[in-house]
Formats: sequence, C-alpha cells, structure tokens
Amino acid sequence: RASMAAVFASHLERGVSRRAFESLLGQRRSAAAANFIAAPRLLVSRTMKSSATASASSAQTWAGNQSQEEFMQKDMCILVNEADEITGHASKKDCHVFNAKQPRGLLHRAFSVFLFNEREELLLQQRASTKITFPSVWTNTCCSHPLYGYEPSEVEQLADTAKGLTPGTVNAAVRKLEHELGIAPALVPRETFKFLTRLHYCASMAPAGEGADWSWGEHEMDYILLIKVAGGGEHLGVVPNAEEVDAVKWVDRGQLKQMMREDSGLQWSPWFRIIEKEFLGRWWDDLDKALTSEAYVDGKIHTIL
Repeated sequence: RASMAAVFASHLERGVSRRAFESLLGQRRSAAAANFIAAPRLLVSRTMKSSATASASSAQTWAGNQSQEEFMQKDMCILVNEADEITGHASKKDCHVFNAKQPRGLLHRAFSVFLFNEREELLLQQRASTKITFPSVWTNTCCSHPLYGYEPSEVEQLADTAKGLTPGTVNAAVRKLEHELGIAPALVPRETFKFLTRLHYCASMAPAGEGADWSWGEHEMDYILLIKVAGGGEHLGVVPNAEEVDAVKWVDRGQLKQMMREDSGLQWSPWFRIIEKEFLGRWWDDLDKALTSEAYVDGKIHTIL
C-alpha cells in the first residue's frame, strides 16, 4: 500500500484539507468494508483440538501490518459455549456478523486490559474512526481477541483459568498493547498481569446500511486483566497506531466520571460501560489488593446480555 503521508500529500496538492481527506478515507474504508461483507459466508472450523497450541508445523507468527478488512478475514477467533468451553474457531468477520442465521453472531473469547499507573490513573483509548466495529468510542486501555493458530499460543485452557492463570490471554494482551499503543513487551511483563473475572455480553450495532438485513456486533467471553506500571506511565512511550486508536488519555476516577456524563458528547464501548458499572469501582477502590491478592478473583462467568 502507498504510505498514508504520500496519499495525503497528493490530495493536498489538489487543495483537499486533512479533515476532508480523513473524511474521504473513512468513507472509502467503510465502503470497502461493506463491499467485502456484502454477502456474509460462514466458515467455521469445528476441528479445533483441546491442546493449548496449534501443532508446531501449523503455528504462525501474527502480522500486525494489515488493513482492518484483512484482519477481519484472516484473524481466527476462538469459539466457545456459554461455559467458556472451546467449540472451534472462525474468522473475526464471521464472528461479528449478526443476521437471521446467527442473530447474536458467534460467541468467542476476548480480553479487556485495564492499565493503571502509580497515581492510580487509568489509561483510556478512543477507538479509531475507521474501525469496523464500534468506531470512535472511548474504552479501556486495550480490548481485542486471543487468536487461534499463532505462536506463542493464545488458546486458554480452562484448567489454567480455574487456577486464576491465563497465559494465552496475556500473550494476546501483550501483542495488542504493542500493536495498538506501541508499548514494548518488556515494559509490561507477563507476570504482572492480573486476571480477575470473565464477562459474557452481547451488543449489536446499527444495520450495516440502508435496507440491510444484518449488522456488526460483539458477542464475547471477555477476560478482564489488570496491570499497574511504575511512575506516571511516561516510560511506556505510548504511540497510538492510527489504524486502531484515535486518542489516549490518563484519567483518575473523577475525570472518568465527568467523561461518562450523558452531556459529555462522548460515546463508550458497550463492554466498558458494563465493566465500569458492575466491577471497576470496587477494584479501583482497592487497586493494590486487586492486583496482588486473590481477593477479587472470583472464578465466575458474569452473563449480562
């Protein structure tokens, strides 16, 4: 692909402003997204083995330099039932299509990272306006999916989860923190993540277009991870990936409350709204204990549909 800077420069020579260019880019990406899913076709593998990884011969290294449409087609999400038992895997696209055949899409695993600094401020992100699902909404530090078929493995085993261990999900979190925010893996050691609980939720977007009989949506088994870093977090060198994130902001509890006021004009992800309402307050009140003990590890699946 031509570099974004080069494409913008060519438009600038023709008198197109950056704001107009970004609007045009968003329209083209939306059109491309609509085009590539115009006739959703469900391709689900039910042959996933219970082993923690794909075989060594088939495991791949994830490539982060793809378009949103390519991620939708190529990323393989981990399908589960309501007990979080693995049932197969399917493309991100197939998982997120809500239609008559699958009114709630396909239930799959996800994760939500809440990253705090020593001042107990939470790092928020605003999802990019060009994201296919829930664009432009504010949410927690990083939210994405553990994937099937990659090395290191991101496939969680329930025997580990029952012990409060989520090595596969943490691998996915480290991968996406670097991809979305430029945070080097060495700055977020895997052993410093704390898994607390799981949220099973479902949320749909508006129909995909005028007269469309389907929509995008989320139906996820969301693993919630907390992590705390030294100082104010400046050493993380956060550099948002423009394909993924429009803005970031460190907030204390009071600032978050103001941002979530109905008259703020800000939109929020459905999963963050649930977590903020049901869980976040008590974890934030007792953050060190939440991070360093089993006091808030409940071993449950909280279903809020």
